[in-house]
Parts: sequence; structure tokens; C-alpha cells
Amino acid sequence: MTNESDDTTAVGVDWDAQAAAFDDEPDHGLRDPRCIRDSAWADRLRDWLPVGPCDVLDLGCGTGSLSLLAAEQGHRVTGVDGSAAMIGLARAKLAGRDAVFLLGDAEAPPVGEQRFDVVLVRHVLWALPDAGRALRHWWQLLRPGGRLVLVEGVWGTVSPVGIPADRLTALLAPLTGQVRVDRLSGDAPLWGRDVQDERYAVVALAGPV
Repeated sequence: MTNESDDTTAVGVDWDAQAAAFDDEPDHGLRDPRCIRDSAWADRLRDWLPVGPCDVLDLGCGTGSLSLLAAEQGHRVTGVDGSAAMIGLARAKLAGRDAVFLLGDAEAPPVGEQRFDVVLVRHVLWALPDAGRALRHWWQLLRPGGRLVLVEGVWGTVSPVGIPADRLTALLAPLTGQVRVDRLSGDAPLWGRDVQDERYAVVALAGPV
């Protein structure tokens, strides 16, 4: 499953075919002048990720745009995506950096016994058949004191798709009481335009930090 945005559905999409044009969306490739890395997504990542270098697992990494931002901030990145074409672009984008990209299912990433300080997931959870099961599995991939960073939303108005923040926080309640919700709808530089639908990030902490 690759990161998806706006009011389209991820079900049945040929992500290999979409890979070449994926970064043309302002909030995918961060190419839009209003999505300047140092003032939009990069600033958000600095707030969501630990200060010191850490191991970040980017699930549904797509072409690696958020992976690149994390690597630029000194973190070690492992990206997972189900599209071979996306993974190829991510590897090229982060060539020479401390990053590894694996072809596999974001719901059950092929990382073996490896554990991470951060599991970063953007616009993936809403499209999974069992969001609670995915969250429980991702939680097990965290080291003590680690964190889940989940960027999600509800897109569209006619036939909205997504996962509301209150539902996501309820799914996290059995795992942790340390959950923060950052509302993102009013932050136009993140999306390259003004948006009216629900967009947010949840940072869930696994024990003391």
C-alpha cells in the first residue's frame, strides 16, 4: 500500500503505473513552491520525531519524500512499499543516504526482528481492511519509548473516505494513553492548497520518552 491523498481511493490502484507521476501531486513530491521542505513537512517532522538520530520505519513510503526529509534531519530510515516502481524511485531519491527500502506489505512489513524508534505511516491506515490489527502489529515494531506517527484524514465531501481522528484515537486507546492529535487541515503549505476536509496527525508514545 502506497501513500494516498485527497478524495481518491487506494483500492485497486496500479501503483507501479502511478509511480512516474506520483510526485507531481504537491503533497507527494513536495515540489510545489508552497510545500517548501524547510517550512512545511520538514518542520512537522521535526516536531513529531525525536530530536536525536533514530531509526525510522516509513510504511507505505511511496517515492520516499518523507523518508528523504527524515534522512536530511539525521535519522536512519527503512522504507517499505508494495510497489516495486515506487521503491525504485525512493532508492534513487535517497541514494547515498542512510536509508534502506524494502518491497513488501505496509500492514506486515518484512523487517524480521528489527525494532524502531519511530513507525511513520502517512495515508495508509484508512485503506487497510483491519486498522486495529495493523496498529497492534506496528506497535510491536517499536522499541520501548518509541512512537507511532500517523498522518491520516477524511477526504472528499460527496463520498468521503478516510478515518476520522476520534476513531483512530479510540483504536489506539488499548495500546497507550499518551496520544496527541495535531490538526493539519488549516496548514495549506502541507497540501499545496487550502483544504476543507479533515486532515490530522496522531503521535502515540510507547512508554516514557
